[in-house]
Amino acid sequence: MLTVIDQALRARLCASPARDRVIAATLIYQCEDPLAARLAFPASVTLDGREVVWTFARDLLAAGLRMPSGDGDVHVWPCGRRRTMIELSSPVGVALLQLDTEDVQDFLTRSYTAVPPGEEGQYIDLDADLAALLGEDGPRSGLEPS
Repeated sequence: MLTVIDQALRARLCASPARDRVIAATLIYQCEDPLAARLAFPASVTLDGREVVWTFARDLLAAGLRMPSGDGDVHVWPCGRRRTMIELSSPVGVALLQLDTEDVQDFLTRSYTAVPPGEEGQYIDLDADLAALLGEDGPRSGLEPS
């Protein structure tokens, strides 16, 4: 089974009409984290020269193709039939990106082929996730000494 899906994008960074520029970005989906989508920016386009990755719900990305969506640091909405807007807010500032809707749809279709909507729970290992959260090497039975 395909475990990682990525979609290279050309995103328009909307600063002001005179300062808009096209930047590279990649949408990433990992079956091991089936509820999440990631939007990665290479070091060459970031302010501090390090790769930046934003993680948000795959459902948010899908909903944003149809209607304004998001209530946290990531907002997504349609901009006509051919464009999708993503707003990323951080303590440093706000970035407004315009993507081709077709690229986002292709990415989502590929991710839904790997992990269909509603079946994400089958790909989540709660014991491993809890162990990682607690800083343990692996799940313990209640019978082992700690």
